[in-house]
Amino acid sequence: MNVELRHLRSLVAVIDAGTFTDAAAELGVSQAAVSRTVAALESALGVRLLERTTRHLALTATGTQVLTAARRVLAEIAHLERLAEQSRSDELRIGYAWAALGKHTRRLQRTWAAARPGTPLVFMQAGTVTAGLSEGTADVAVIRKPLTDPRFATALIGTEGRCAAVATDNPLARRRTLRFADLARYTVAIDSRTGTTTLDLWEPGAGPATVRATHGVDEWLTLIAAGQAVGITSEATANQNPRPGVAYRMLRHAPRIEVWLAWWRDAPPDGLDDLIRLSRAAYDPTAEASSQG
Repeated sequence: MNVELRHLRSLVAVIDAGTFTDAAAELGVSQAAVSRTVAALESALGVRLLERTTRHLALTATGTQVLTAARRVLAEIAHLERLAEQSRSDELRIGYAWAALGKHTRRLQRTWAAARPGTPLVFMQAGTVTAGLSEGTADVAVIRKPLTDPRFATALIGTEGRCAAVATDNPLARRRTLRFADLARYTVAIDSRTGTTTLDLWEPGAGPATVRATHGVDEWLTLIAAGQAVGITSEATANQNPRPGVAYRMLRHAPRIEVWLAWWRDAPPDGLDDLIRLSRAAYDPTAEASSQG
């Protein structure tokens, strides 16, 4: 049996989603189909890729290597598809994982429409490390954590403050601002793949006693609204993701988050220079005024 792209997609989906059930929902197939597809990949390669129990799912050593290769293959295929689609499309797609440009999004949309009325600027959410860039669903991505893949080029467009997110019935919600120390006694929800929060934000020895791993902004918000965790995020998340039961409060003495645009280095989209210029002006209107003066 030959290795097929659907085999690789299923393996990646299982690891990213954390369970066969969630992977099936993401792929739009049954759990049994995902299980069979991953088993078919193992059979085709002649090696075990996953260690499975009723409560545990983990990659084998070989599985870790195969996953890395699978991501690379799927990214290259998506890149080919994107190049073909880009030649047929008249819109510029901007991917983001948790939030677009927050409160600056509307300003960018207005200035872009005035500068390039024939090219719609379309924002789309993609809960992946490259915010849809690797997967071919975005032409440019909004990135808030380091992107070291040499296939991609980046440009810094601005910085944002950090917010704490707590349940509205949590005593912390009564305060106007919070500190990292205020959150340490709670379980902190962290999305290590697409989020911007790491334990390095706390002083050594002062970090939270408990961390809850999450996958994406919706799961993160649901946990916080239920009072099962607190969180830290960009102010853009607070602006674009209001949620009943969740209160956002600015964090004092928190390092700002750098916001970058990223694109395929070998295929920069048409209008990229304008997009970078207008995005920077959205974060700092005085910068464009100075450049025009």
